[in-house]
Amino acid sequence: MSAVSTIPTRADSYAPGRMKLTRSFVTVVFSTMVLLIACLVFAPSSVSWGALSGSLPFAAIIAIVGLGQLLVVQQGGFDLSLPGAVSLAVVVSTHYPQQNDGLLYQAVLLALAFNLTIGFLNGALVSIFRLNSIIATIGTNALLYATVFAMSGGVPSVTTGLLANIAGGETFGLPNAVYFALGATALVSFMLKKTVGGRRFEAIGASPAAGEAAGLRVRYYQMMAYVYAQLFYCLAGVLIAGITREPTAFQGDSLLLPSVAVVVLGGTSLLGGRGFPISTVLAAFFLNQLSQFALSVGVPYSAQTIIQALALGFGIGVYSLRWSGKVRKTT
Repeated sequence: MSAVSTIPTRADSYAPGRMKLTRSFVTVVFSTMVLLIACLVFAPSSVSWGALSGSLPFAAIIAIVGLGQLLVVQQGGFDLSLPGAVSLAVVVSTHYPQQNDGLLYQAVLLALAFNLTIGFLNGALVSIFRLNSIIATIGTNALLYATVFAMSGGVPSVTTGLLANIAGGETFGLPNAVYFALGATALVSFMLKKTVGGRRFEAIGASPAAGEAAGLRVRYYQMMAYVYAQLFYCLAGVLIAGITREPTAFQGDSLLLPSVAVVVLGGTSLLGGRGFPISTVLAAFFLNQLSQFALSVGVPYSAQTIIQALALGFGIGVYSLRWSGKVRKTT
């Protein structure tokens, strides 16, 4: 009796000169290609350069907040303070300078300080005081919106010309927001996949108990997930403030569900563990293009949340299926 498995061995998977494509990457790329083909057939206007150049900045924003949410999900949590964090960064970036370019850098630093403070608060509540991440971040989100109202009174303010040029401008034909998203992706990918701290971060997310047994600083890594996430929310808020000429005080409200959806579509388990930054960013483009396609074929804008929820369900369903199994040949 002999058995031959069709599954590649570990040595095969890491053979020199061979790139291993993850299941999440293949899934997202295939889904995006199918969507683009559907756009070309049923709604060509949604893939015209004019439409893409207008929607890519918002896809970049979704990608950036998705990377922040990814870090928290890798530790088995959810960050529901995202809407308030993004909105506060928008308000600080627009109301503090009062259209004065000279005060812009101070406004950005102030927004960063606010976000870092809330990140440490979230991290402490979850990792040290052991509160449920959903309950803890809902509470901090309320604090963030209280600050938003205190600073803005709910009234929008016009962004500065400098920020509009930086965040809303283009370089070599591509929106600048796309370059910020690519830079954030490269940073997260390098830190998670190429550093010792990143590998420990993923190992702790997969099993905190095993991390503690191995002597790793589990609480520290869990706390820093929320801190790093706030850095990305702050970046997204500042970019929104520049892309939108007169942003409202509630710009972050529409980003919570997409941030979770792209993490799931990117193949990261909601239970924590290994993360896929590149797949998450590709999923952001897929989700944004799906919304553009829906609008082009006549789906009302009010149905966008339903579309995002369906995409989230699709991601959960796809990654719940087993794609492969051992095939044995007996003789």
